[in-house]
Amino acid sequence: MPRVTNRKIADIFNEIADLLDIDGDNPFRVRAYRNAARTVLGYPREMADLVEEGFDLTSLRGIGRELAKKITEIVETGRLEYLEKLRKRHPPQLEALLKVPGLGPGRVRLLHELLHINSLEDLEKALRERKLEKVPGFGPKLIAKIENGIQTRRYEAHRFKLSEALPIAEWIVNILKKTKGAVHVEIAGSLRRRKETVHDIDLVAACEAQNDTMVYFLNLPKIQKIIMKGTTRSTILLENGMRVDLRVVPAESFGATLHHFTGSKAHNIALRKMAVEKGMKINEYGIWQGKKRIGGEKEEDIYDLFGMQYIEPEMRENRGEIARALEHTLPTLVTLAEIRGDLHMHTTYSDGLASIEEMAQQAKRLGYEYIAVTDHTEHLKVAHGMDEKRVRAQLEEIDALNEQLEGITILKSAEVDILEDGSLDMPNSILEALDLTVCSVHTKFSLSRQKQTARIIKAMEDPHFTILAHPTGRLIGLREPYDVNMEAVMGEAKARGCILELNAQPDRLDLNDIHCKMAKEMGVRIAISTDAHSLKDLELMRYGIWQARRGWLEKADVVNTLSLSALKKLLRTIKR
Repeated sequence: MPRVTNRKIADIFNEIADLLDIDGDNPFRVRAYRNAARTVLGYPREMADLVEEGFDLTSLRGIGRELAKKITEIVETGRLEYLEKLRKRHPPQLEALLKVPGLGPGRVRLLHELLHINSLEDLEKALRERKLEKVPGFGPKLIAKIENGIQTRRYEAHRFKLSEALPIAEWIVNILKKTKGAVHVEIAGSLRRRKETVHDIDLVAACEAQNDTMVYFLNLPKIQKIIMKGTTRSTILLENGMRVDLRVVPAESFGATLHHFTGSKAHNIALRKMAVEKGMKINEYGIWQGKKRIGGEKEEDIYDLFGMQYIEPEMRENRGEIARALEHTLPTLVTLAEIRGDLHMHTTYSDGLASIEEMAQQAKRLGYEYIAVTDHTEHLKVAHGMDEKRVRAQLEEIDALNEQLEGITILKSAEVDILEDGSLDMPNSILEALDLTVCSVHTKFSLSRQKQTARIIKAMEDPHFTILAHPTGRLIGLREPYDVNMEAVMGEAKARGCILELNAQPDRLDLNDIHCKMAKEMGVRIAISTDAHSLKDLELMRYGIWQARRGWLEKADVVNTLSLSALKKLLRTIKR
Protein backbone atom coordinates (compact mmCIF):
# COMPACT_ATOMS: atom_id res chain seq x y z
CA MET A 1 0.00 0.00 0.00
CA PRO A 2 1.39 3.44 -0.91
CA ARG A 3 2.34 5.50 2.12
CA VAL A 4 0.95 8.91 2.97
CA THR A 5 2.74 11.34 0.66
CA ASN A 6 3.84 14.91 1.20
CA ARG A 7 1.25 15.89 -1.40
CA LYS A 8 -1.58 14.44 0.71
CA ILE A 9 -0.37 16.23 3.85
CA ALA A 10 -0.10 19.50 1.94
CA ASP A 11 -3.59 19.04 0.49
CA ILE A 12 -4.99 18.54 3.99
CA PHE A 13 -3.30 21.68 5.30
CA ASN A 14 -4.50 23.71 2.30
CA GLU A 15 -8.05 22.48 2.83
CA ILE A 16 -7.89 23.53 6.49
CA ALA A 17 -6.63 26.95 5.39
CA ASP A 18 -9.51 27.26 2.91
CA LEU A 19 -12.14 26.39 5.50
CA LEU A 20 -10.64 28.72 8.10
CA ASP A 21 -10.47 31.45 5.48
CA ILE A 22 -14.16 31.02 4.68
CA ASP A 23 -14.89 31.33 8.41
CA GLY A 24 -13.02 34.63 8.53
CA ASP A 25 -10.51 33.15 10.97
CA ASN A 26 -7.28 34.88 12.00
CA PRO A 27 -5.35 35.52 8.74
CA PHE A 28 -2.06 34.64 10.44
CA ARG A 29 -3.47 31.23 11.37
CA VAL A 30 -4.67 30.69 7.81
CA ARG A 31 -1.25 31.69 6.48
CA ALA A 32 0.46 29.30 8.93
CA TYR A 33 -1.36 26.35 7.37
CA ARG A 34 -0.60 27.50 3.83
CA ASN A 35 3.08 28.00 4.68
CA ALA A 36 3.17 24.56 6.32
CA ALA A 37 1.65 23.03 3.18
CA ARG A 38 4.35 24.68 1.08
CA THR A 39 7.10 23.49 3.43
CA VAL A 40 5.84 19.90 3.38
CA LEU A 41 5.32 19.82 -0.39
CA GLY A 42 8.74 21.29 -1.08
CA TYR A 43 10.73 19.19 1.37
CA PRO A 44 13.09 16.76 -0.40
CA ARG A 45 12.21 13.82 1.88
CA GLU A 46 8.87 12.24 2.72
CA MET A 47 7.31 13.22 6.04
CA ALA A 48 6.41 9.54 6.54
CA ASP A 49 10.10 8.64 6.59
CA LEU A 50 10.90 11.47 9.00
CA VAL A 51 8.13 10.41 11.39
CA GLU A 52 9.35 6.81 11.27
CA GLU A 53 12.89 7.97 12.10
CA GLY A 54 11.71 10.11 15.02
CA PHE A 55 12.92 13.28 13.30
CA ASP A 56 12.09 16.58 15.05
CA LEU A 57 9.54 18.06 12.64
CA THR A 58 9.57 21.37 14.51
CA SER A 59 13.02 22.01 13.06
CA LEU A 60 11.37 22.51 9.65
CA ARG A 61 10.54 26.04 8.61
CA GLY A 62 7.03 27.06 9.69
CA ILE A 63 6.27 23.79 11.52
CA GLY A 64 5.49 24.35 15.20
CA ARG A 65 4.58 21.78 17.82
CA GLU A 66 0.86 21.58 16.93
CA LEU A 67 1.50 21.28 13.20
CA ALA A 68 4.13 18.60 13.86
CA LYS A 69 1.54 16.61 15.82
CA LYS A 70 -0.91 16.93 12.95
CA ILE A 71 1.68 15.70 10.43
CA THR A 72 2.37 12.69 12.63
CA GLU A 73 -1.35 11.94 12.94
CA ILE A 74 -1.82 12.09 9.17
CA VAL A 75 1.18 9.82 8.56
CA GLU A 76 0.07 7.26 11.14
CA THR A 77 -3.68 7.21 10.39
CA GLY A 78 -4.10 8.61 6.88
CA ARG A 79 -6.55 11.21 8.23
CA LEU A 80 -6.75 14.26 10.50
CA GLU A 81 -9.49 14.54 13.11
CA TYR A 82 -9.25 18.34 13.17
CA LEU A 83 -10.05 18.57 9.44
CA GLU A 84 -13.01 16.23 9.83
CA LYS A 85 -14.41 18.46 12.59
CA LEU A 86 -13.98 21.51 10.36
CA ARG A 87 -15.77 19.76 7.50
CA LYS A 88 -18.76 19.04 9.72
CA ARG A 89 -19.15 22.78 10.34
CA HIS A 90 -19.47 23.53 6.63
CA PRO A 91 -21.77 22.36 3.84
CA PRO A 92 -19.84 19.63 1.98
CA GLN A 93 -19.59 21.52 -1.33
CA LEU A 94 -18.96 25.02 0.02
CA GLU A 95 -15.18 24.74 -0.38
CA ALA A 96 -15.58 23.91 -4.08
CA LEU A 97 -16.77 27.50 -4.62
CA LEU A 98 -13.24 28.72 -3.84
CA LYS A 99 -12.07 27.10 -7.07
CA VAL A 100 -14.34 29.36 -9.14
CA PRO A 101 -12.36 32.33 -10.54
CA GLY A 102 -13.49 35.55 -8.89
CA LEU A 103 -14.64 33.91 -5.67
CA GLY A 104 -12.23 34.28 -2.77
CA PRO A 105 -13.01 33.32 0.83
CA GLY A 106 -14.66 36.67 1.61
CA ARG A 107 -17.05 36.44 -1.33
CA VAL A 108 -17.84 32.80 -0.65
CA ARG A 109 -18.67 33.72 2.94
CA LEU A 110 -20.84 36.63 1.72
CA LEU A 111 -22.80 34.43 -0.72
CA HIS A 112 -23.26 31.80 1.98
CA GLU A 113 -24.59 34.31 4.51
CA LEU A 114 -26.77 36.44 2.21
CA LEU A 115 -28.05 33.94 -0.36
CA HIS A 116 -27.45 30.58 1.39
CA ILE A 117 -25.25 29.46 -1.53
CA ASN A 118 -23.45 26.29 -0.49
CA SER A 119 -22.54 24.55 -3.79
CA LEU A 120 -21.92 25.07 -7.49
CA GLU A 121 -25.54 24.08 -8.10
CA ASP A 122 -26.74 26.78 -5.69
CA LEU A 123 -24.49 29.31 -7.40
CA GLU A 124 -25.77 28.40 -10.87
CA LYS A 125 -29.37 28.71 -9.69
CA ALA A 126 -28.65 32.13 -8.16
CA LEU A 127 -27.05 33.23 -11.44
CA ARG A 128 -30.08 32.09 -13.45
CA GLU A 129 -32.36 34.00 -11.08
CA ARG A 130 -30.06 37.07 -11.25
CA LYS A 131 -29.69 37.15 -7.46
CA LEU A 132 -25.98 37.94 -7.51
CA GLU A 133 -26.71 41.37 -8.93
CA LYS A 134 -28.19 42.33 -5.54
CA VAL A 135 -25.04 41.38 -3.58
CA PRO A 136 -22.73 44.31 -2.71
CA GLY A 137 -19.58 44.31 -4.82
CA PHE A 138 -20.91 41.88 -7.45
CA GLY A 139 -20.91 43.93 -10.64
CA PRO A 140 -21.54 42.75 -14.25
CA LYS A 141 -17.84 42.08 -14.94
CA LEU A 142 -17.38 39.90 -11.83
CA ILE A 143 -20.62 38.02 -12.49
CA ALA A 144 -19.51 37.26 -16.08
CA LYS A 145 -16.16 36.02 -14.75
CA ILE A 146 -17.96 33.73 -12.28
CA GLU A 147 -20.24 32.33 -15.01
CA ASN A 148 -17.25 31.48 -17.20
CA GLY A 149 -15.38 30.10 -14.20
CA ILE A 150 -18.17 27.66 -13.35
CA GLN A 151 -17.95 26.08 -16.80
CA THR A 152 -14.19 25.70 -16.42
CA ARG A 153 -14.63 24.24 -12.95
CA ARG A 154 -17.18 21.72 -14.19
CA TYR A 155 -14.74 20.55 -16.84
CA GLU A 156 -11.71 20.44 -14.56
CA ALA A 157 -13.61 18.71 -11.73
CA HIS A 158 -13.51 15.49 -13.73
CA ARG A 159 -9.88 15.81 -14.74
CA PHE A 160 -6.55 15.40 -12.97
CA LYS A 161 -3.38 17.37 -13.49
CA LEU A 162 -0.50 15.54 -15.14
CA SER A 163 1.49 15.76 -11.91
CA GLU A 164 -1.34 14.03 -10.01
CA ALA A 165 -2.00 11.22 -12.49
CA LEU A 166 1.52 10.35 -13.64
CA PRO A 167 2.99 9.23 -10.27
CA ILE A 168 -0.02 6.96 -9.70
CA ALA A 169 0.29 5.46 -13.19
CA GLU A 170 4.03 4.93 -12.72
CA TRP A 171 3.41 3.26 -9.34
CA ILE A 172 0.90 0.80 -10.89
CA VAL A 173 3.13 0.10 -13.89
CA ASN A 174 6.07 -0.72 -11.61
CA ILE A 175 3.91 -3.23 -9.72
CA LEU A 176 2.52 -4.88 -12.86
CA LYS A 177 5.93 -5.17 -14.53
CA LYS A 178 6.97 -7.56 -11.76
CA THR A 179 4.00 -9.87 -12.17
CA LYS A 180 4.28 -13.38 -13.59
CA GLY A 181 3.91 -13.47 -17.37
CA ALA A 182 4.18 -9.71 -17.95
CA VAL A 183 6.36 -8.88 -20.98
CA HIS A 184 5.68 -5.14 -21.40
CA VAL A 185 3.55 -2.73 -19.38
CA GLU A 186 3.16 0.86 -20.57
CA ILE A 187 1.10 3.97 -19.93
CA ALA A 188 -1.18 4.91 -22.83
CA GLY A 189 -3.88 7.53 -23.42
CA SER A 190 -3.58 11.27 -23.04
CA LEU A 191 -1.27 10.66 -20.09
CA ARG A 192 1.33 9.16 -22.44
CA ARG A 193 0.88 12.18 -24.70
CA ARG A 194 1.61 14.24 -21.56
CA LYS A 195 -1.49 16.41 -21.76
CA GLU A 196 -1.61 18.88 -18.90
CA THR A 197 -4.82 17.36 -17.52
CA VAL A 198 -6.25 13.86 -18.02
CA HIS A 199 -9.60 12.23 -17.40
CA ASP A 200 -8.29 8.80 -16.50
CA ILE A 201 -5.31 6.45 -16.73
CA ASP A 202 -4.98 3.93 -19.59
CA LEU A 203 -2.50 1.05 -19.29
CA VAL A 204 -1.55 -1.60 -21.83
CA ALA A 205 0.24 -4.83 -20.95
CA ALA A 206 1.71 -7.49 -23.24
CA CYS A 207 1.59 -10.83 -21.41
CA GLU A 208 2.21 -14.49 -21.93
CA ALA A 209 -0.81 -16.78 -22.09
CA GLN A 210 -0.32 -17.73 -18.43
CA ASN A 211 -0.06 -14.57 -16.36
CA ASP A 212 -1.33 -13.04 -13.15
CA THR A 213 -1.13 -9.41 -14.23
CA MET A 214 -4.88 -8.81 -14.13
CA VAL A 215 -5.17 -10.48 -10.73
CA TYR A 216 -2.63 -8.08 -9.26
CA PHE A 217 -4.33 -5.13 -10.95
CA LEU A 218 -7.71 -5.99 -9.43
CA ASN A 219 -6.14 -6.34 -6.00
CA LEU A 220 -4.25 -3.05 -5.91
CA PRO A 221 -4.58 -1.06 -2.68
CA LYS A 222 -6.69 2.09 -2.58
CA ILE A 223 -9.39 0.69 -4.89
CA GLN A 224 -12.80 2.22 -4.20
CA LYS A 225 -14.68 0.14 -6.75
CA ILE A 226 -14.15 -2.42 -9.53
CA ILE A 227 -16.13 -1.03 -12.43
CA MET A 228 -15.48 -3.85 -14.89
CA LYS A 229 -13.69 -7.17 -14.49
CA GLY A 230 -12.40 -9.35 -17.31
CA THR A 231 -9.44 -11.44 -18.42
CA THR A 232 -8.28 -8.97 -21.09
CA ARG A 233 -9.76 -5.71 -19.84
CA SER A 234 -10.65 -4.40 -16.40
CA THR A 235 -11.44 -0.97 -15.01
CA ILE A 236 -11.07 0.22 -11.43
CA LEU A 237 -11.91 3.41 -9.57
CA LEU A 238 -9.34 4.53 -7.02
CA GLU A 239 -10.19 6.19 -3.72
CA ASN A 240 -9.13 9.58 -5.09
CA GLY A 241 -11.75 9.30 -7.85
CA MET A 242 -9.30 8.39 -10.60
CA ARG A 243 -10.39 5.74 -13.09
CA VAL A 244 -7.74 3.26 -14.33
CA ASP A 245 -8.20 0.95 -17.29
CA LEU A 246 -5.92 -2.02 -18.08
CA ARG A 247 -5.86 -3.98 -21.33
CA VAL A 248 -3.91 -7.23 -21.54
CA VAL A 249 -2.91 -8.40 -25.04
CA PRO A 250 -0.49 -10.90 -26.59
CA ALA A 251 2.94 -9.56 -27.51
CA GLU A 252 2.15 -9.72 -31.24
CA SER A 253 -0.54 -7.02 -30.78
CA PHE A 254 1.20 -4.85 -28.21
CA GLY A 255 2.43 -2.08 -30.53
CA ALA A 256 -0.91 -1.71 -32.30
CA THR A 257 -2.83 -1.70 -29.00
CA LEU A 258 -0.47 0.80 -27.39
CA HIS A 259 -0.72 3.08 -30.43
CA HIS A 260 -4.50 2.79 -30.59
CA PHE A 261 -5.05 3.66 -26.95
CA THR A 262 -2.40 6.38 -26.90
CA GLY A 263 -4.31 8.40 -29.50
CA SER A 264 -5.14 11.06 -30.16
CA LYS A 265 -8.36 10.03 -31.86
CA ALA A 266 -7.78 12.54 -34.67
CA HIS A 267 -4.23 11.24 -35.24
CA ASN A 268 -5.41 7.62 -35.36
CA ILE A 269 -8.30 8.32 -37.73
CA ALA A 270 -5.95 10.06 -40.17
CA LEU A 271 -3.64 7.02 -40.22
CA ARG A 272 -6.51 4.58 -40.62
CA LYS A 273 -7.77 6.48 -43.65
CA MET A 274 -4.30 6.31 -45.17
CA ALA A 275 -4.22 2.54 -44.55
CA VAL A 276 -7.58 2.06 -46.26
CA GLU A 277 -6.25 3.91 -49.31
CA LYS A 278 -3.46 1.30 -49.42
CA GLY A 279 -5.96 -1.55 -49.18
CA MET A 280 -5.04 -2.29 -45.56
CA LYS A 281 -6.53 -1.87 -42.10
CA ILE A 282 -5.12 -0.66 -38.79
CA ASN A 283 -6.90 -1.43 -35.54
CA GLU A 284 -6.06 -2.14 -31.90
CA TYR A 285 -5.10 -5.73 -32.73
CA GLY A 286 -2.60 -5.11 -35.54
CA ILE A 287 -2.03 -4.14 -39.16
CA TRP A 288 -4.04 -6.23 -41.61
CA GLN A 289 -4.04 -7.01 -45.30
CA GLY A 290 -7.31 -8.81 -45.74
CA LYS A 291 -7.40 -11.40 -42.95
CA LYS A 292 -3.63 -11.60 -42.69
CA ARG A 293 -1.85 -9.76 -39.90
CA ILE A 294 1.26 -8.07 -41.32
CA GLY A 295 2.42 -6.09 -38.29
CA GLY A 296 1.56 -4.59 -34.96
CA GLU A 297 4.08 -6.01 -32.51
CA LYS A 298 5.79 -2.61 -32.36
CA GLU A 299 4.38 0.90 -32.78
CA GLU A 300 7.03 1.55 -35.41
CA ASP A 301 5.30 -1.03 -37.64
CA ILE A 302 2.45 1.44 -38.20
CA TYR A 303 4.68 4.31 -39.26
CA ASP A 304 6.94 2.02 -41.31
CA LEU A 305 3.85 0.99 -43.28
CA PHE A 306 3.74 4.47 -44.81
CA GLY A 307 7.49 5.04 -44.97
CA MET A 308 7.14 7.68 -42.25
CA GLN A 309 9.32 8.84 -39.40
CA TYR A 310 8.28 7.61 -35.98
CA ILE A 311 6.08 10.24 -34.34
CA GLU A 312 6.67 10.83 -30.64
CA PRO A 313 3.53 10.46 -28.48
CA GLU A 314 3.55 14.14 -27.42
CA MET A 315 3.08 15.20 -31.06
CA ARG A 316 0.17 12.91 -31.94
CA GLU A 317 -2.57 15.54 -32.09
CA ASN A 318 -3.10 15.76 -35.88
CA ARG A 319 -1.59 19.23 -36.02
CA GLY A 320 0.57 18.64 -39.06
CA GLU A 321 2.84 15.94 -37.65
CA ILE A 322 1.72 13.30 -40.17
CA ALA A 323 2.62 15.42 -43.19
CA ARG A 324 5.99 16.27 -41.66
CA ALA A 325 6.63 12.60 -40.86
CA LEU A 326 5.91 11.64 -44.48
CA GLU A 327 8.47 14.27 -45.56
CA HIS A 328 10.95 13.10 -42.89
CA THR A 329 11.17 16.65 -41.53
CA LEU A 330 9.87 16.18 -37.98
CA PRO A 331 11.62 18.26 -35.33
CA THR A 332 14.05 16.55 -32.99
CA LEU A 333 12.25 17.30 -29.75
CA VAL A 334 14.11 18.75 -26.77
CA THR A 335 15.02 16.35 -23.96
CA LEU A 336 15.65 16.76 -20.24
CA ALA A 337 19.28 15.68 -20.75
CA GLU A 338 19.86 18.79 -22.92
CA ILE A 339 18.96 21.27 -20.17
CA ARG A 340 22.07 23.04 -18.81
CA GLY A 341 20.50 25.29 -16.17
CA ASP A 342 17.38 26.68 -14.51
CA LEU A 343 16.56 30.39 -14.87
CA HIS A 344 13.71 30.90 -12.38
CA MET A 345 13.81 29.95 -8.69
CA HIS A 346 13.23 31.40 -5.23
CA THR A 347 15.19 31.25 -2.00
CA THR A 348 14.71 32.32 1.61
CA TYR A 349 15.31 35.91 0.45
CA SER A 350 11.62 35.92 -0.62
CA ASP A 351 9.19 32.99 -0.41
CA GLY A 352 11.53 30.03 -1.03
CA LEU A 353 12.39 27.32 1.47
CA ALA A 354 16.11 26.89 0.81
CA SER A 355 19.17 29.13 0.79
CA ILE A 356 20.98 30.23 -2.37
CA GLU A 357 23.82 27.81 -1.68
CA GLU A 358 21.42 24.90 -1.09
CA MET A 359 19.63 25.58 -4.38
CA ALA A 360 22.97 25.84 -6.21
CA GLN A 361 24.27 22.57 -4.75
CA GLN A 362 21.04 20.77 -5.66
CA ALA A 363 21.21 22.15 -9.22
CA LYS A 364 24.79 20.90 -9.44
CA ARG A 365 23.61 17.42 -8.36
CA LEU A 366 21.10 17.56 -11.21
CA GLY A 367 23.98 18.14 -13.62
CA TYR A 368 23.38 21.84 -14.30
CA GLU A 369 26.08 24.37 -15.17
CA TYR A 370 24.22 27.42 -13.91
CA ILE A 371 21.14 28.76 -12.16
CA ALA A 372 19.53 32.19 -11.93
CA VAL A 373 18.28 33.19 -8.48
CA THR A 374 15.09 35.19 -9.07
CA ASP A 375 13.55 36.21 -5.77
CA HIS A 376 10.53 38.51 -5.81
CA THR A 377 10.88 42.27 -5.75
CA GLU A 378 9.30 44.71 -3.33
CA HIS A 379 5.87 45.14 -4.96
CA LEU A 380 4.88 41.52 -4.25
CA LYS A 381 4.69 41.91 -0.48
CA VAL A 382 2.68 38.70 0.00
CA ALA A 383 5.79 36.80 -1.16
CA HIS A 384 8.17 38.83 1.04
CA GLY A 385 9.46 40.74 -1.97
CA MET A 386 12.91 42.28 -1.60
CA ASP A 387 13.56 46.01 -1.32
CA GLU A 388 16.66 47.58 -2.86
CA LYS A 389 18.75 47.02 0.28
CA ARG A 390 17.99 43.29 0.39
CA VAL A 391 18.64 42.89 -3.33
CA ARG A 392 22.10 44.39 -2.90
CA ALA A 393 22.78 42.06 0.04
CA GLN A 394 21.75 39.10 -2.11
CA LEU A 395 24.03 40.17 -4.97
CA GLU A 396 26.96 40.35 -2.56
CA GLU A 397 26.18 36.84 -1.30
CA ILE A 398 26.02 35.53 -4.87
CA ASP A 399 29.44 37.06 -5.61
CA ALA A 400 30.87 35.34 -2.54
CA LEU A 401 29.30 32.00 -3.40
CA ASN A 402 30.57 32.14 -6.98
CA GLU A 403 34.06 32.51 -5.56
CA GLN A 404 33.59 29.42 -3.35
CA LEU A 405 31.51 26.99 -5.44
CA GLU A 406 32.96 24.79 -8.15
CA GLY A 407 31.05 23.33 -11.09
CA ILE A 408 28.03 25.65 -10.83
CA THR A 409 27.59 29.38 -11.52
CA ILE A 410 24.88 31.54 -9.94
CA LEU A 411 23.54 34.25 -12.22
CA LYS A 412 22.23 37.46 -10.65
CA SER A 413 18.57 38.02 -11.32
CA ALA A 414 15.19 38.82 -9.76
CA GLU A 415 11.56 38.17 -10.51
CA VAL A 416 10.59 41.76 -11.18
CA ASP A 417 6.93 42.75 -11.10
CA ILE A 418 5.46 44.40 -14.19
CA LEU A 419 3.37 47.19 -12.71
CA GLU A 420 0.01 48.29 -14.12
CA ASP A 421 1.59 51.06 -16.18
CA GLY A 422 4.18 48.68 -17.69
CA SER A 423 7.11 49.90 -15.60
CA LEU A 424 9.39 47.48 -13.77
CA ASP A 425 9.41 47.21 -9.98
CA MET A 426 13.08 48.05 -9.47
CA PRO A 427 15.24 51.12 -10.12
CA ASN A 428 17.70 51.10 -13.00
CA SER A 429 20.59 51.11 -10.54
CA ILE A 430 19.55 47.59 -9.46
CA LEU A 431 18.46 46.33 -12.88
CA GLU A 432 21.84 47.25 -14.35
CA ALA A 433 23.60 45.07 -11.77
CA LEU A 434 21.67 41.94 -12.81
CA ASP A 435 22.71 39.39 -15.42
CA LEU A 436 19.09 38.99 -16.46
CA THR A 437 15.57 39.79 -15.32
CA VAL A 438 12.54 37.52 -15.07
CA CYS A 439 9.55 39.86 -15.39
CA SER A 440 6.04 38.91 -14.30
CA VAL A 441 2.46 40.07 -14.05
CA HIS A 442 1.19 39.31 -10.53
CA THR A 443 -1.60 41.87 -10.16
CA LYS A 444 -4.44 43.48 -12.11
CA PHE A 445 -5.32 40.30 -14.00
CA SER A 446 -8.70 41.74 -15.02
CA LEU A 447 -7.36 44.52 -17.26
CA SER A 448 -8.85 44.60 -20.73
CA ARG A 449 -7.08 42.72 -23.52
CA GLN A 450 -5.84 45.99 -24.99
CA LYS A 451 -4.50 47.32 -21.67
CA GLN A 452 -2.92 44.02 -20.56
CA THR A 453 -1.18 43.62 -23.91
CA ALA A 454 0.04 47.23 -23.89
CA ARG A 455 1.29 46.79 -20.30
CA ILE A 456 3.48 43.82 -21.20
CA ILE A 457 4.74 45.33 -24.45
CA LYS A 458 5.72 48.53 -22.65
CA ALA A 459 7.66 46.47 -20.09
CA MET A 460 9.51 44.75 -22.94
CA GLU A 461 10.66 48.15 -24.16
CA ASP A 462 12.80 48.48 -21.04
CA PRO A 463 16.40 47.61 -22.03
CA HIS A 464 16.76 45.52 -18.86
CA PHE A 465 13.85 43.22 -19.73
CA THR A 466 15.01 39.64 -20.46
CA ILE A 467 12.35 36.95 -19.82
CA LEU A 468 8.55 37.16 -19.59
CA ALA A 469 7.61 34.69 -16.85
CA HIS A 470 4.41 32.58 -16.90
CA PRO A 471 3.17 34.71 -19.80
CA THR A 472 -0.61 34.22 -19.42
CA GLY A 473 -0.83 34.02 -15.62
CA ARG A 474 -3.06 30.95 -15.57
CA LEU A 475 -3.30 28.35 -12.80
CA ILE A 476 -4.73 25.14 -14.23
CA GLY A 477 -8.23 24.55 -12.86
CA LEU A 478 -7.94 27.52 -10.50
CA ARG A 479 -7.42 30.70 -12.51
CA GLU A 480 -8.08 31.43 -16.15
CA PRO A 481 -5.33 33.16 -18.17
CA TYR A 482 -5.62 36.92 -18.23
CA ASP A 483 -6.82 38.35 -21.53
CA VAL A 484 -3.77 39.17 -23.62
CA ASN A 485 -2.90 39.17 -27.32
CA MET A 486 -0.14 36.55 -27.32
CA GLU A 487 0.64 37.04 -31.01
CA ALA A 488 1.32 40.72 -30.38
CA VAL A 489 3.43 39.93 -27.30
CA MET A 490 5.45 37.36 -29.24
CA GLY A 491 5.91 39.81 -32.09
CA GLU A 492 7.39 42.34 -29.67
CA ALA A 493 9.56 39.65 -28.06
CA LYS A 494 10.90 38.67 -31.46
CA ALA A 495 11.63 42.28 -32.42
CA ARG A 496 13.47 43.04 -29.18
CA GLY A 497 15.16 39.66 -28.67
CA CYS A 498 13.24 38.97 -25.45
CA ILE A 499 12.62 35.44 -24.16
CA LEU A 500 9.32 33.86 -23.13
CA GLU A 501 9.21 31.43 -20.24
CA LEU A 502 7.66 28.01 -20.22
CA ASN A 503 6.98 27.69 -16.50
CA ALA A 504 7.30 24.01 -15.51
CA GLN A 505 5.23 24.24 -12.32
CA PRO A 506 2.50 21.60 -12.90
CA ASP A 507 -0.16 24.10 -11.76
CA ARG A 508 0.98 26.53 -14.46
CA LEU A 509 2.60 24.88 -17.51
CA ASP A 510 2.51 28.34 -18.97
CA LEU A 511 3.08 28.67 -21.96
CA ASN A 512 0.62 26.04 -23.11
CA ASP A 513 1.48 23.72 -26.00
CA ILE A 514 -0.31 25.84 -28.63
CA HIS A 515 1.60 28.95 -27.60
CA CYS A 516 4.89 27.02 -27.57
CA LYS A 517 4.31 26.01 -31.17
CA MET A 518 3.36 29.59 -32.05
CA ALA A 519 6.57 30.88 -30.46
CA LYS A 520 8.62 28.36 -32.43
CA GLU A 521 6.97 29.36 -35.70
CA MET A 522 7.56 33.06 -34.94
CA GLY A 523 11.20 32.49 -33.96
CA VAL A 524 10.78 33.50 -30.31
CA ARG A 525 13.18 31.85 -27.88
CA ILE A 526 11.91 29.96 -24.81
CA ALA A 527 13.34 29.40 -21.33
CA ILE A 528 12.03 26.27 -19.61
CA SER A 529 12.23 27.04 -15.89
CA THR A 530 10.85 25.44 -12.74
CA ASP A 531 9.93 28.53 -10.68
CA ALA A 532 11.27 26.37 -7.83
CA HIS A 533 10.51 27.35 -4.25
CA SER A 534 12.32 24.36 -2.74
CA LEU A 535 15.05 21.82 -3.52
CA LYS A 536 12.44 19.28 -4.58
CA ASP A 537 10.83 21.74 -6.99
CA LEU A 538 14.00 21.78 -9.09
CA GLU A 539 12.99 18.29 -10.25
CA LEU A 540 9.82 19.67 -11.88
CA MET A 541 11.79 20.47 -15.04
CA ARG A 542 10.49 17.26 -16.66
CA TYR A 543 6.96 18.67 -16.76
CA GLY A 544 8.19 21.71 -18.66
CA ILE A 545 10.11 19.50 -21.07
CA TRP A 546 6.97 17.47 -21.85
CA GLN A 547 4.98 20.64 -22.49
CA ALA A 548 7.77 21.89 -24.76
CA ARG A 549 7.71 18.63 -26.70
CA ARG A 550 3.94 18.96 -27.15
CA GLY A 551 4.73 22.37 -28.64
CA TRP A 552 7.33 20.88 -31.04
CA LEU A 553 10.25 22.69 -29.39
CA GLU A 554 13.79 21.59 -30.18
CA LYS A 555 17.07 22.17 -28.38
CA ALA A 556 17.79 25.26 -30.49
CA ASP A 557 14.48 26.85 -29.41
CA VAL A 558 15.32 26.67 -25.70
CA VAL A 559 17.87 29.11 -24.27
CA ASN A 560 18.77 27.06 -21.20
CA THR A 561 20.15 24.29 -23.37
CA LEU A 562 23.03 26.68 -24.08
CA SER A 563 26.38 26.42 -22.35
CA LEU A 564 27.09 29.09 -19.74
CA SER A 565 29.39 31.03 -22.06
CA ALA A 566 26.87 30.95 -24.92
CA LEU A 567 24.05 31.99 -22.59
CA LYS A 568 26.05 34.91 -21.21
CA LYS A 569 26.77 36.06 -24.75
CA LEU A 570 23.05 35.91 -25.59
CA LEU A 571 22.12 37.82 -22.42
CA ARG A 572 24.60 40.59 -23.26
CA THR A 573 23.04 40.86 -26.71
CA ILE A 574 19.53 41.18 -25.26
CA LYS A 575 20.63 43.78 -22.72
CA ARG A 576 22.22 45.94 -25.44
